Amino acid sequence: MKVFVDDDACRGHGVCLAACPEVFDLSDGGYAVTLVSEVPAEHEESVREATAGCPERAIRLG
Repeated sequence: MKVFVDDDACRGHGVCLAACPEVFDLSDGGYAVTLVSEVPAEHEESVREATAGCPERAIRLG
């Protein structure tokens, strides 16, 4: 599974980071970035939770 953050939609709530810090981080500007593009199998469920919990719907799975 691949994961992407829409830079234009992200508002830096940090829900994704709280759900899966192995895949998400916050940039110096305070917005979400992905640490990997291909999600390791052991983190797929957490990434799905982060995607569902994003208030801005800025995370996409592919």
